[in-house]
Amino acid sequence: MTTTNIFNNENTLNYLNGFGNEFESEALPNALPQGQFSPQKVNYGLYAEQFSATAFTAPRALNHRTWFYRIRPSVLQGEFTPIDHDLLRSAPITESQAPPNVLRWSPFPLPQANDSQDFVDGLVTLAANGDVARQQGIGIHLYLANASMEQRFFYNADGEMLIVPQSGGLRLHTECGILEILPGEIGLIPRGMKFRVVLLDESVRGYICENYGAAFQLPERGPVGANGFANDRDFQAPVAAYEDREGDFKLCSKFMGQLYQADIDHSPLDVVAWVGNSVPFKYDLSRFNVINTVSFDHPDPSIFTVLTSPSNQEGIANVDFVIFPPRWMVAENTFRPPWYHRNFMSEFMGLIRGVYDAKEEGFEPGGASLHNCFAAHGPEATVFERASTEALKPKRYKDTLAFMFESRYVIHPTAFALNSPLRQPNYSQCWSSLKKHFTGDKS
Repeated sequence: MTTTNIFNNENTLNYLNGFGNEFESEALPNALPQGQFSPQKVNYGLYAEQFSATAFTAPRALNHRTWFYRIRPSVLQGEFTPIDHDLLRSAPITESQAPPNVLRWSPFPLPQANDSQDFVDGLVTLAANGDVARQQGIGIHLYLANASMEQRFFYNADGEMLIVPQSGGLRLHTECGILEILPGEIGLIPRGMKFRVVLLDESVRGYICENYGAAFQLPERGPVGANGFANDRDFQAPVAAYEDREGDFKLCSKFMGQLYQADIDHSPLDVVAWVGNSVPFKYDLSRFNVINTVSFDHPDPSIFTVLTSPSNQEGIANVDFVIFPPRWMVAENTFRPPWYHRNFMSEFMGLIRGVYDAKEEGFEPGGASLHNCFAAHGPEATVFERASTEALKPKRYKDTLAFMFESRYVIHPTAFALNSPLRQPNYSQCWSSLKKHFTGDKS
């Protein structure tokens, strides 16, 4: 699959860090106008259309927009009408209470062959926070699909979509071109951009962070300096690729939490060329440069942040996307797994493959856990006992990949998630065998 590095080469500089630089791609030579974005006539009889992902007057460094040069403008479509989707939700969640208990779910099953569902059909909301109308917070969804979107297209007006495959690969056909993402990679679709999903396997499963707030960007490195974490050069955008198809198609939209559908007689992925800085991208998580301890104490999980969506309070994210990848654990005379903790931030975790070092039983690939603000959590009892006594030799975590959506807002589970038979009612029992080791004066 052809992609192009969009962040640090001669013509396409980084935009995730907010520099506002543009990059471009064209599927036909000279399809991009020279010197102006909307000339009187565009080559090949194309229409110029601006896609604005921020307000027109946003500061230059924060202003995201892309010019499309397309076969037909987006106004050529039918009227939207609501369609039902019982398991898709947006914040605020009002159907259930958000308990302070720690929560965990076993993997949700892949759809059966006799129950065909595409990417949109297979969206299931587990939790959300903030308020979609105020453009704060996130929605957390699973996707469970066994059919490709051939005659159907989708865009999300409520938030950008960070897609984290867990089982099976996806081919994302977008207005900017095509991206393939496999387990171990992530893909991001900007808010409002049209796309369809083709499955690379018979059935697929994964996680989605629907970000209502500020667009994801690379976190600051602070004292780490110029290199480390996720590096700009490793993010890739698609090259222009257009569909010139006519037929009986449907365009779906998620708008203010409701799903809508409109008739359209052509593929809306008919962009022949584009130029701008609001584009979909992919990233291979194996390229993340882990900065880990070599002296003592397990560092804060913030050192594993791949992307962040800042809030209006500096240093406190609307949401961080954090991973726990293969890495060396090297530290002297200290407890190496994550310590017991109670956090201001709320944490939703998923497991892509392998075993997470703090939870060796019950936290399975395709499953999930939720530790809301100030809910006590940490390594299970067996992990604590072993980590307290094992020889402190360098240790390699090989085949593992977990992630976390961490947010400043309480993450509110849906009624479906709370009542699901896949919710593990005895999750907290993983700490029940922790022993009292106190040796102080009992007098």
